[in-house]
Amino acid sequence: MRTHYPRTPHLPWSPGAASDDVRLTDLAGLTGSQVVVTEKLDGENTTLYADGVHARSLDSAHHPSRGWVKALQGRVGPRIPAGWRICGENTFARHSIPYEDLPGHFHGFSVWDGDRCLDWDRTVAFLRDLGIPTPPVLWRGVFDARAEKALRALKPDTERQEGYVVRPAEGFGAAEFGHRVAKWVRPGHVTTGTHWMHTEIVENGLGPAAALWAVRSGAPVDPAALAVATGAGPGAGPGDAPAALATGEALDTLGRTGDDRLAGVLAALHHRTRRAALAPALAGPLGMPLARRVADLVGLYPSLHRPYPDEERRAGLARMSLAADLPVLHALADALADGPEAREQVEWSALHAQDVAEPDGLDRAFDDLGPEAAARCLAQAREAYALGRVGTADEAVAAAWRWRSGDFPRLVHLVGPSGSGKSTFGRALPGTATYLSLDELRESRRSRADQSANGDVLREGLRRLDAALVPGATVVWDATSLNPHQRSLVHAVAARRDALVTHAVAWVGEDELTARNGRRAHPVPPTVLASQLHRFAPPYPGQAHRTWYIGTSGTVEDRA
Repeated sequence: MRTHYPRTPHLPWSPGAASDDVRLTDLAGLTGSQVVVTEKLDGENTTLYADGVHARSLDSAHHPSRGWVKALQGRVGPRIPAGWRICGENTFARHSIPYEDLPGHFHGFSVWDGDRCLDWDRTVAFLRDLGIPTPPVLWRGVFDARAEKALRALKPDTERQEGYVVRPAEGFGAAEFGHRVAKWVRPGHVTTGTHWMHTEIVENGLGPAAALWAVRSGAPVDPAALAVATGAGPGAGPGDAPAALATGEALDTLGRTGDDRLAGVLAALHHRTRRAALAPALAGPLGMPLARRVADLVGLYPSLHRPYPDEERRAGLARMSLAADLPVLHALADALADGPEAREQVEWSALHAQDVAEPDGLDRAFDDLGPEAAARCLAQAREAYALGRVGTADEAVAAAWRWRSGDFPRLVHLVGPSGSGKSTFGRALPGTATYLSLDELRESRRSRADQSANGDVLREGLRRLDAALVPGATVVWDATSLNPHQRSLVHAVAARRDALVTHAVAWVGEDELTARNGRRAHPVPPTVLASQLHRFAPPYPGQAHRTWYIGTSGTVEDRA
């Protein structure tokens, strides 16, 4: 059934309301709710269904400006559930505001299941999986008198922005639309003399990110555009285009879209770049979560080309699945296999991977616990599943029962090269009982830069760590811990004390590290920093009970 999109009322302070427009005079429908304020884009209101598309008018005729969005609907339509509709803005044609850097020509702003609008977070996730961007979020928070004052003071750039829309972050019914959704529109919005539909079409410009959204939506892969969007470095070049195309085709066969498809294609395109360098290089255009996911695929796929003991394969794949989506990983490994033997290994691994599926409900089985007890229990349950000791969520809960109380030590294990910000991050953690820094232990003996007594310093640090890990205590271990061997010594002590281990990985690019090193009170020699970067092998998800990834911002930008 086709549904006409309702008229959105103007906020009381909207200067662009005409005499025949509807105004929202009572804000009670918003007060006390968490709201999301998004930019109002200057386009044509458009609705997508599983089997069609129309503009605001249900009988909208063909217009050249609607060809792009019709092609998008053709790609994503099969993935829109029956009875659902996506409402958004078609910005293909320039109206009154010129756009030069759009991520796509269609932005979804609401998703409806019948007469129910999905909550905002679910809307964003659903649309991202389809490859449809959402309008920029300008503000989010609880709508009260202070928030109203802040929104009244909000000054959009009226040369570039039409206005903004306020909606609840939670879902709501169609009958509530008129008093729970409202807009602010710039004064004198329509600045053209002739309606845009009756003039020559001027296409709005797309930015580099459009190539990323196109891949998410299932469009043909454009390796050159992706290289521009992600900043092609020495690890990606024209010779990697066939692998990117092959990976995209394989994921299409599997029905993978959204970030699954994009991660696999980008991993193929950048597979020559070292994993340690790849995540920070991609974090800018992709954000740390997706950048880390691409880097982990690049780090893991070669292992599928090598023989592996079948009796250990299931456990290995189960652990690997904590860092990578297994079908995506196998599609990538197959596309990058350099011969029939490697391809045979991938095919054999893929057969075993079909039996690796985390028990239904396991990820929610410990939601009733505090965050640290939940993280510990979930990690222990997943390890028990990898070892074949549990097969259901109920069995997993029973297997992790001893850690439900949270009565165990906590270890935050900092990881990262010199100057990556790990010490600054670690020092700011609340509730730390003991802070163990190998640099400070060296300084107490002679000098921070003195590496001659590293063995003695490490043994002293591990001795203090063993003594500090008592139930309820939080201990921070501050050392570079660049590779698995260095981390294993700390893990052995933590395992002996039954501690919750959190890897806090400071993952920053080489240029930023070099710049920071030059500003440090105790800089390391450039050759030492270069050596650290060469040896840096960031831990994967699952190699500790939980993992925090700290980016250039100095904050946790991804969690696993």
